[in-house]
Amino acid sequence: MRVVLQRVTRASVTVDGQVVGAIDQGFLILIGVRNGDTAAEAKWLAEKIAVLRVFADGEDKFNRSLLDIGGGALVVSQFTLYGNVIGQRRPSFIEAAPPSVAAPLIDQFVTFLKQAGVQRVETGIFGAKMLVELANDGPVTLILERDAPRNP
Repeated sequence: MRVVLQRVTRASVTVDGQVVGAIDQGFLILIGVRNGDTAAEAKWLAEKIAVLRVFADGEDKFNRSLLDIGGGALVVSQFTLYGNVIGQRRPSFIEAAPPSVAAPLIDQFVTFLKQAGVQRVETGIFGAKMLVELANDGPVTLILERDAPRNP
């Protein structure tokens, strides 16, 4: 699984002109699922994100986590995170898991975020054409990835 994590002051996702998810301070989480990923990767990422210290303390240092600030998480599925453009002009998405695998794993990721103590978790709509708007705070943007175990 691969996550692009953006610290935001606000973020929202709109589908067909309707806001389907929105948060104030917290993380916009763009998440992609790769073939072979399991709930173990989803749990590891959710637990890591909940306690990742990238929010400022009173001295403006990265010492506070999403849990510490009571921030929200907006989770948006994005299979294009596994787009491969090496040696080609159009991305190949062979590594991306099919929707039948990816959708349940993203749902599990959301559940794991809540179990880790994140109080407000919002989502986009899997497979929909989404308009994502955000105010990136900092900007702070990180890429997190937990490789699934692979059979040799």
